[in-house]
Amino acid sequence: MRQLSRRRLLLGAAALGGTAITLGFPPFAGAVPERRTALALGPADADFRRLAGRGYNPRFRGSPEKIFLPGTPAETTAAVQQSLDEGLRCAPRSGGHCFANFVDSPENRAIIDLSQLTDVRYDEGLRAYAVGAGADLGTVYEKLFRGWGVTIPGGTCLGVGVGGHATGGGFGALSRTHGAVVDHLYGVEIVVVDKDGNASLELATRENNPELWWAHTGGGGGNFGVITRFLLRSHDTDGSSLDALLPKPPRQMLSASIYLPVADENSFTRFVGNYLNIFEQNTASGTRFADLFAALNVGSLVGSFSQVTTQLAADRPDADALHAEFVSALVEGIWPPPIVTPPVRRSFLDHMNQVSTPRGPAPRPGAYKAAFLRKALSPDQIRLIYRYLMSPQSGGMESGMEFVPMGGAINSRPSDATAMPARDSFMTMVLLGSWSNPAAEGERVQAIRSLYSNLFATTGGVPVPGGATGGSYINYPDPDLRDPRYNGSGVPWHTLYYGANYQRLQQVKARWDPGNVFRHGLSIELP
Repeated sequence: MRQLSRRRLLLGAAALGGTAITLGFPPFAGAVPERRTALALGPADADFRRLAGRGYNPRFRGSPEKIFLPGTPAETTAAVQQSLDEGLRCAPRSGGHCFANFVDSPENRAIIDLSQLTDVRYDEGLRAYAVGAGADLGTVYEKLFRGWGVTIPGGTCLGVGVGGHATGGGFGALSRTHGAVVDHLYGVEIVVVDKDGNASLELATRENNPELWWAHTGGGGGNFGVITRFLLRSHDTDGSSLDALLPKPPRQMLSASIYLPVADENSFTRFVGNYLNIFEQNTASGTRFADLFAALNVGSLVGSFSQVTTQLAADRPDADALHAEFVSALVEGIWPPPIVTPPVRRSFLDHMNQVSTPRGPAPRPGAYKAAFLRKALSPDQIRLIYRYLMSPQSGGMESGMEFVPMGGAINSRPSDATAMPARDSFMTMVLLGSWSNPAAEGERVQAIRSLYSNLFATTGGVPVPGGATGGSYINYPDPDLRDPRYNGSGVPWHTLYYGANYQRLQQVKARWDPGNVFRHGLSIELP
């Protein structure tokens, strides 16, 4: 039985001042002289339509007047300045995988498309790995590993751009061992706009412009400027040792799939309950399954009603025993028993390419909702999910959900160490409702809104931080959370995403984007 991956489910469906510092990146051999003006495309140009439609969610389609395609930081700066001079509100696009219309909005008249900024190199002067903001995760994993034998603990969708992924926090299969991506973010190179409308390129690191750096460790993309490069170096190293700049991945990974191909309400409730209880009880570093990652995809989109895909470092001597123990706990008490594929060992890169979701857009429009869980869902909540998935309103094959484990090293740092405050949850939950027929949009959106509201009915229909839930994840943006029709908690949307870190983010916004040039439906607001 073919192993399926995460995106297949989701597809289915100081005073703050400082001086500018120019990064000293050596040019590639044979590089052409740097252009100072970005390539600007209009509707009559051949590539315009393709680039305009590069967003992941076909529910949203923008109508920009221009698309800038910069190939260098200088060109990116020029593109931002030209947009300002021509009165065109602009938005940056990295991988294009935003679920909401932060880029593909009628209000955005220009797109700064960063898809040409894909270089990955080591910067000797800064003692960090420099990654272009347009590189996707698959490219980052391959180039970091093949070049230096290191990696970042990012997500398992190869086509997701590092620009959006890292700025929201970023986590994946190695995060329970090595923390979130932002725990390895040393700095950003970013185009910002001052109060007089002048664009400039700035460097923000832990030492230089530290507040601007901090804002990009989970403050979300498109809030403060246009990032051109990320600088990667782990938070617990000073850069003196090249071998310790970033984590080294396992030589091999062990992986298997556990399928529940047919499920009644009771077996489904038991299966999901077992899964959530295992990870709730093994949230802290040092617990039995602290280093094991296993995402759960739910819904007939995965070819079986529910599927868990395990990922574990095969280098450890107890890998087989640990894996078998996890599987036994997962399937305990379920009849008929789930199908378990034999564990497979693969090299790190081969594993990432086999298990991760391949590059590509969503085949259908969709609505997404997410929550951080601090406690396992109750049996009654799991039954609500089952009934939703079985209802005609869900669209059957066109809807589903995913659970992604957190905890471990992610939770070992305080909530204000980075702008991403989610350091006390053990799981992320993502709901999807999608549709093939445009006429079904209203029904499908209403169905997923109803499920979400009922799941969190005791906290006003949203996952309020504290108690059983920990808010939501800005990389899975949901504009409903700022709408009082759907957020009856009285808790502001920004508390759901940023907790107590929001006021600090607003101060960074006031210093570095005083004209509110960079904004979207859930952007950081000026104080």
